[in-house]
Order: sequence, then structure tokens, then C-alpha cells
Amino acid sequence: MTGHPIEVQQRPAQSEWYDTSREALQTIAEGVTQLAGFGVAAISVVRDDGKLEVMAVAGSDEAREQLEGTRTPVDRLEQEIEKADEWGLLRFVPHERLDPSIGDTWGWVPDITPLAEPDAWHPLDLLIAPLYDEKGELRGTLAIDLPVDGKRPGTARRQLLQRYAEQAGRAVITALEREALSHQVRLAEAARQVVRRASAQLRIDRILSDIRDALMRGFQARGLWIQTIDEDGHGTGAVYSADGVQVVLTGELMRIAETAARRAWEGQRVEIVQRGRPFGPSISGEDGERILGFLDTIGIGSLLFTPLGAGPECLGNLVLTRTEEDADWSSVEMAAALDIGHDLGRAILNARTFEREHQLVEELQALDTYKSQLIATVSHELKNPLTAIMGHLEMLEASPDLTGTTRTSLAAMERGTNRMVRVVEDLLLLSKVGDPDNPVIPAPVDLRRIVDDVVDLTSVAAERKAIELAVDAPREPVLAIGDHDELDRVCANLVSNAVKYTPDGGQVTVALAACGDEIMLSCSDTGLGISAEDQGHLFREFFRSTNPDARSQPGTGLGLAIVSRIVQRHRGRIEVESELGKGSTFRVLLPAAPG
Repeated sequence: MTGHPIEVQQRPAQSEWYDTSREALQTIAEGVTQLAGFGVAAISVVRDDGKLEVMAVAGSDEAREQLEGTRTPVDRLEQEIEKADEWGLLRFVPHERLDPSIGDTWGWVPDITPLAEPDAWHPLDLLIAPLYDEKGELRGTLAIDLPVDGKRPGTARRQLLQRYAEQAGRAVITALEREALSHQVRLAEAARQVVRRASAQLRIDRILSDIRDALMRGFQARGLWIQTIDEDGHGTGAVYSADGVQVVLTGELMRIAETAARRAWEGQRVEIVQRGRPFGPSISGEDGERILGFLDTIGIGSLLFTPLGAGPECLGNLVLTRTEEDADWSSVEMAAALDIGHDLGRAILNARTFEREHQLVEELQALDTYKSQLIATVSHELKNPLTAIMGHLEMLEASPDLTGTTRTSLAAMERGTNRMVRVVEDLLLLSKVGDPDNPVIPAPVDLRRIVDDVVDLTSVAAERKAIELAVDAPREPVLAIGDHDELDRVCANLVSNAVKYTPDGGQVTVALAACGDEIMLSCSDTGLGISAEDQGHLFREFFRSTNPDARSQPGTGLGLAIVSRIVQRHRGRIEVESELGKGSTFRVLLPAAPG
């Protein structure tokens, strides 16, 4: 089985929760600028990567353009507020204490000239409210700038800002909780669809096609690809985009992906590859730089690398991609991706097993076809010389000069030749009824007439053994749909076998009955019976019973195999009930003729 690539797709990544939360925070920021007397207010939230993302900016279009969506390190902020004066929830760092590079950190500094007063506001003054949750964890900030009166806030304005900081804190926590819940719901739905759709398919390419959209929506990814590792330990280096453009992974990138997938599966973790972020334990620094170089060539900013596997075996990797403008991967998304890696791994393992079985079936079918062709060829090659032998035997037997010993030898030769002829005829018939290119030409067949003819022909052999040969059938025609000669052979083989394997003085009963839209032909005897072990092999070519009494009877081992193939090609079925020493019953059910 080969590795399977899947399309890389691009789509905008934007979430409903983001817009809703941003609107709530924007309202609070605007309240600060409109009622608290400040020209700019910005609210940020803490992300999983330890950075503050600015989600709402009010009061200045220039500030909004420069600040909204930007990210700054939390530890940089914490270093500055250690120098701050505490004003309740607010922290004020006068520009004299501030690191001169702080303007570059925050991304925007107002272009104003301070008043010539002791409490004048300076462009580099920092007034910020760290927003903590009930566990004391920093969840966001409210930053205020540009007081309209140009002065640092007094006690009354600080109290008003305190109330806005409290509102901003509740709003930030609510926004983050809504984000987490939205993530969980979205990813749970993605996982549910992945499991449902993957479980419904038994081919890897169809699994990947069915789950693609669910994964893209669930993880808000710009693109994805899946690489499977073959059973021989090698994956595929080809990735196909949605528009058919082929992106080729180098041999080195293939090696990196396979090695990283195995390490990640062993450690049960996912990895993020992104500039400015340390590489995880599954990816070395050198390999990570090679991956980043490849991402640059296809316009991708980051990827979430998830191992796929089942049990101890790593089966491949799932890669989800985002651009630099998209949000970072959250811890919730990482956990959900690992769970999906387990689900996909099981689906891929099932599909691989199915493909292996399908391939095996095709090989067995090819082998069976070859066997049938070989049997047909050998049988045809034997038929002509056997015909010539029989002709010469007849000529020799007609000679008046033969001695008794010679005639005995000729009789033995004739018996052997006749037996070989029967084997050849059975082989040719077996090949014919097993040939898919030789379909049945259906026609109504009167099974009652066939049964009467077969019983009449077999009655001599039955009388020699004092076997009671009975028929239980309606007087009127019993019509099945099929080929007359083949159904005649089914009945003849079953009845002759019953007579052959029934001891002297036994009984054989042939029955016909209509059963709804089927016709049942049954043949019961009080003969040797068949062991449970032998019953599992009865319809196999050349099978002979393990019962010594049965093996003592002459036969080719092809009769029941021929019966089974004829019944199958007539869309019927055959059943057997038997107990060793008590006899057997064979039932053949065939489609009834219409009407």
C-alpha cells in the first residue's frame, strides 16, 4: 500500500466568537474615551503563547490602525509594572522610570507636547490595569492614554477608571471563556464528523476526502495535508493542492516528517512549527529550520503537526496550517488534534487492513482464474488422446483372435479409460460453470421432469443395492429459472451420490416443493453420513471424505464442487444436514420461474 497525499486548501480564518467578544470589549474601551476623559483606550487579552493581543482600541483611528491585532510579550509588561505606582487596579509608570524602548514594545506613542505643569501627562507615561481572574492569573489589560486635559489623573478620575477596569476584567474573562467554549464546541463537532465520516469509509483516499472540510472548519485552518507511512516504513513526499498544483516534499523533508511523527506518537504530543517559537522535543532545531524554509516557499506562517497512529504503531501525520496573520494554536486545539490523531489512526489502520484484504482477494481471484484456465487447457489436451484410445480399444475388442488374458487386460484398460474420461468431462464442466464470461441464459425449467428422468436413470443402480428410491413432488410442473442441462447435472450428482454412499437396503428420497419465490430440491439418504469436519470442505474441488468407507467408493471429488458452482451461478444456495452414520440431506434452493 502506498502513502496517500491530500489537498492543501486555503480559506479565510475568522471566528464568530472573536467578532462578538471584540464588540463587547470595544464598547468598554469607547466608554473610557467618552466618559473618563481619555483620548485612547486599548484592551488586550493574554494568549496561550504568552503574548498580549490587542482586541479593542477606541478614540484614535491612528492608534487602532497601528495597535489592533498586535501582540506583545507578557513578561515585558510585567517588567515595567514592577516599577509602577499602584492606584487600586491601575498601575502607573511615569516616563522617568520607563525603559526607553517601551515605545517600540507597545507599537504606538502619541505625538503630543506635554504641558508645562508638574502633573502634566508625558507621551511615554504608562497607565495600565492588569486584569486578573479569581485565581490570580493575568488574563488581559486595559491601557489608557492621552487624557483630554493633558494631566495625570487625580483621585476622582482614578476611581472612575477603576470601575471601567473592573468591567474590562469581567469582559475579558467572559470573552476568553466564550472563546474556550466555542473552541471546544467547534472541535468536538469536528472530531465527531471525523469519526463518523472516517468510520464510514474503507479506502484511505476517501477517508481523507470526507474529513477535509470538517478539519478545516473545526480548526479554522488555512490548509492541511495528511501523509501516511507505508507498511514498509516509508511515507510519501507528494502534496496536492486544491487546484491540482503539485507541491513536492524533498527526501529530507520526508525523513523529517516521518521521524517527527514517530517521536510525537511515542510521546503522545503535537508540535507547533512557527518562527519565534521554540521547537518541540520531536523536532530538532536544524530540522525545524528546514521546515520553516519550506513553509516560506508556500506562504504558510505556522503549522500544527499531529501524529496519527493506533496502539504502538505510528501511521502518519496530520498537518494543519495558518498564515502569520491568523491566531496562534490554542492548547484546546492541540489536545483536540491529538484525539483526532487517534481516531484517524484507527480509521487508517482499518482502511489499510481492508485494502490488504481487497488486494488478497484480487490475487486469489486471479489465481482461481488461472487455475480454471489451466484445468480447461489440460482437460482439452487429454480429451483427444483419450478418444483415440477408446476407439482403438473398441477395435481390438472386436478382433476374434484375442485370448482370455488379453481380453481381461483390454477390459481393465477400458475401465481406466472410462474413468479418465469422466474426470476430464467433470473438469471441463467445472471450468465452464466457473467461467464468469459464460453466464446462464435463463429459461423456465421443469424440475419435476428432471427429477423423473434422473430417478429413472439411477433406478438400476439403486435396485442392485436394494435401495428404495422415492420421489415426493407435486404432479404438476415445478418451474425454476435457469439452464436445463446444468440443473439436470445438479439433480443427477446429488441422487447418484446418495445411492453410491447408501448401504444395501437403505432409502433415498428426492423431494420438490415451492417455497415462496424459490423452488426447493432436496435429496435425503440413510447412508454413511458426513462428519462435521468434512462438511466444511464438501464443495471444494477434489475433496474426498476422511471416512474410509466413503473413500472406498470411486469418484473424482468434483461432483459437489460442480453442484455448488451451478447453484451459485443460478443465484441459489445449497444447504447440507448430516450426521455420521445416520445419513445426509442436501437442499438446493433456486429462483422460481415468474408466474
